[in-house]
Amino acid sequence: MEGLKEFIEQWQETESGTKKAFIQIMEHLKSMDGVSLGFNARPGVSYSLRPKHDNQKERTLFAMADVIDDDPDQKWLSICFYGDMITDPDEMGELIPGGLLGSDGYCFDIDEYDESTIEYLKDRLNEAFKNAAAV
Repeated sequence: MEGLKEFIEQWQETESGTKKAFIQIMEHLKSMDGVSLGFNARPGVSYSLRPKHDNQKERTLFAMADVIDDDPDQKWLSICFYGDMITDPDEMGELIPGGLLGSDGYCFDIDEYDESTIEYLKDRLNEAFKNAAAV
């Protein structure tokens, strides 16, 4: 994950708390057995954390945690999943047809830290992880 540590170190937290949210999501992903994390940096556009389960053969990830960097003073998050790998019982996500590497996906945008939203997304990550492990 070349560049991830440097990215986090240089990221100045704002009142929105999105850095805290990203770190909690990242630590949750790191705690999952059999998951490798990729990191794709596109400064000025986005920084993308991409978890993949060792069992996955068809897809290169089971979620995507993007830090949107179009405004350096106010970064926000977009956490996306394949539509067939999660449920969204509280209908908090937005269905994006063809939006996740060409497949239908659900994205959850975070522009400020909210503990209940982070917990909801951790549940979605767990769900996607279980589905990825079964592939």
